[in-house]
Amino acid sequence: MRRYPPIGDHGLIGDLRTAALVSSDGVLDWFCAPRFDSPSLFAALLDHDRGGHFAITEDGPGTTTRQLYLADTAVLVTRFMTEEGVGEVIDFMPLGEAEAPAGQNRIIRILRVTRGTVRFRLDCRPAFDYARGDHGLTLEGDTAHFTTPDLAVFLQVGGPVRLTADGTGVHGEALLQQGEMAAAVLTVCHGPAAATAPEPITEGRMRHAFHSTYEYWHRWLRRSRYRGRWQQMVNRSAITLKLMTYAPTGAPVAAVTMGLPERVGGERNWDYRYTWVRDGSLSVKALLDLGFEEEADAFRRWLGGRVTDRRTVTGEPLQIMYRVDGDPHLDEAVLDHLEGYRGSAPVRLGNGAAEQLQLDIYGEVVFALSHGRDVTHTAGYDGWQNLSALLDWLTANWDRPDEGIWETRGGRKDFTYSRLMCWSAFDRGIRMATELARPADVAGWTATRDAVFRQIIERGYSPRRQAFVQALDGDVLDAALLLLPTVGFLSPKDRRWLSTLDAIESDLVSDSLVHRYDPRESPDGLRGDEGTFSLCTFLYVGALARAGRLGMARYAFDKMLTYANHVGLFAEEIGPRGEQLGNFPQAFTHLALITAAQALDEALDRAED
Repeated sequence: MRRYPPIGDHGLIGDLRTAALVSSDGVLDWFCAPRFDSPSLFAALLDHDRGGHFAITEDGPGTTTRQLYLADTAVLVTRFMTEEGVGEVIDFMPLGEAEAPAGQNRIIRILRVTRGTVRFRLDCRPAFDYARGDHGLTLEGDTAHFTTPDLAVFLQVGGPVRLTADGTGVHGEALLQQGEMAAAVLTVCHGPAAATAPEPITEGRMRHAFHSTYEYWHRWLRRSRYRGRWQQMVNRSAITLKLMTYAPTGAPVAAVTMGLPERVGGERNWDYRYTWVRDGSLSVKALLDLGFEEEADAFRRWLGGRVTDRRTVTGEPLQIMYRVDGDPHLDEAVLDHLEGYRGSAPVRLGNGAAEQLQLDIYGEVVFALSHGRDVTHTAGYDGWQNLSALLDWLTANWDRPDEGIWETRGGRKDFTYSRLMCWSAFDRGIRMATELARPADVAGWTATRDAVFRQIIERGYSPRRQAFVQALDGDVLDAALLLLPTVGFLSPKDRRWLSTLDAIESDLVSDSLVHRYDPRESPDGLRGDEGTFSLCTFLYVGALARAGRLGMARYAFDKMLTYANHVGLFAEEIGPRGEQLGNFPQAFTHLALITAAQALDEALDRAED
């Protein structure tokens, strides 16, 4: 077991309530339960010695490993190839008919040998509550029972596996011949379910769980309408977004991890296990374009709930992120007993950026709701009144400095992107009120929309740089503005926009990869630098495609796909050696991949007609 495998050297499994990472060595080194933002059971990715892990490996001399997904599923296979034989560990969290009952999360790990003989080694050492909590251990035959005041965790094994207690963990071995199978099932029980042990595992139940999950993903993906040039990568991104969505509420998390560094050894280590209004809102159109109406509707209902209840810690109508159940409390703390990934401290729990003012979210909320019927039909008159009140509030507050889309901690500024999305909020609000004949202060919204437009043109565009810039009256470039033509502010072939695209290419693009901004020119209150931002690279591809620069767009897109990890996943950033950096996988990156593929497909199709 490596102390710290590369961040990107992992696959993702999940049950639409939580998820786990499994390294290409077969080590499950990140898992929180019962949901994404719950305390961790396994967190070796943040502290090898204290964090806890669940490893099933074959670590003989000369072993080679390979990892893959079964096509168009979230069933992960880790293969071990040795001189004596070839073995596999098949990892998944059951869905479909075999989905874990309420109050349980299950991870199923099936061991099998396809050639020769393989000796598997199992080592399970949970470390509850981010390695802060104690637990009890009872070992009875084929079942290890780990207990805490809040959770009961059962590890059951089947086949020729024998467990032995080892301190607060267990280990075991299984020597399998060609055609033989074994299994290990980890069941996390919470609430009333914690009082009942899970059913014994049998080969029949394991096969049923596997086939149920396999078929679930194939049925789900058949709903996709995407038939473009990059179907395999778009399908993988869609599955990844689905895995990162909390099914009971329809809210997606930004990433399943916390504390993974944007630069190894640096302090830019955040907790991303929450729902950003911005990320989720921008996903709505992509989901609808793919054909996933149920997922888009579920998030819009969650979003409508936030607009209606106005429950925030800031006193503003909305805040930038919430827990998956809509709870606005995300107090930030430091887990200083954890050393962090490869010594990248501090490890932060919670996210203090939830208290920031980021005015762009109002534009993204209206953008998302304008693509559905929830506010105007399902929510009826009351829903429209809530949305109308939001825009009325924005008429009095759009011209405030804020922390901006990148959540800087260096003080508020007059960010151009924030103004852009305020313009978008009024633009779409006016359209909705007019087209649906709803009561609203259309005259006031129109006057404000036009004032925002003039301000962006007059102060958000730098004649010296011949580009739209990060903050009013400034000269610093910002890749967030790659969304400017997407929301309809200007034509993608407007002269101001084309010169902005040229400036971004000159200052922020490195070998087709895009930086968010230059922190040396625009200090953000944090030490150190970061890698290129994968979201921005895909936004760049879309902007090039819409501008008609198809050769550049396709080259940049195809090159970016080579930075995906071995199973098609992306973290937040790409480092100088092509390594994945930041929390993993990142939903916004996969969303941007989908939208870039769609934009590029459409542009190429038009060019070929």
